[in-house]
Amino acid sequence: MDHPPPGDLLSFLAVAALVIVTPGQDTALTIRNTLAAGRRGGSATALGVSSGQAVWAIATSFGLAAVLTAWAPLFSAIRLLGAAYLVFLGAQALISALRGPGSGAYRSEALPHVVLRPATAYRQGLLSNLGNPKMAVFFTSLLPQFAPPGSATFAGLLGLGLVFCTMTLAWLTAYSVVIARAGQALRRPGLRRALDAVLGSVLVALGLRLATEPS
Repeated sequence: MDHPPPGDLLSFLAVAALVIVTPGQDTALTIRNTLAAGRRGGSATALGVSSGQAVWAIATSFGLAAVLTAWAPLFSAIRLLGAAYLVFLGAQALISALRGPGSGAYRSEALPHVVLRPATAYRQGLLSNLGNPKMAVFFTSLLPQFAPPGSATFAGLLGLGLVFCTMTLAWLTAYSVVIARAGQALRRPGLRRALDAVLGSVLVALGLRLATEPS
């Protein structure tokens, strides 16, 4: 398999890093689940997000993502389902903020992992990413630009896509470690409710924006 020229690979890494560090729904969900279940919850969310990206990378490599972006009804259906899921997760956080950290999804601060298990956090990260068909648009427009000449095929595109997924996993996992270390201070009842309200509002807003964006 041909490899991208060093300059192209560096350019890809720079673009990928810029996109990954820009806060969005993946960051908000990772922070929320880290606060709910500690580092394990945040890391599981990060793994779920990167797994969803890997699915999009494989779909791009096979050419399926291009089909999806061209098929408006299916693209819109996935987008609306993803938007509804984000609104649902945001609503959960808002309800927790209203009820306080002693009830609802966070009813046990001492053992938060009993409520939000890593498997649940993983599933939330996975579904939130799979429900964002803009990833298909992003990968189909980004990856071919940096694939080496003559090898914009499955192997070349998949390699770049998996590099992107790995960078995302590393970044979001690091985020969860930082938030978890500050977790004791962040779990003070008043601050925790405020964070739940902010993160819930962000997720709802992102879901509504996803739902109302033109296809």
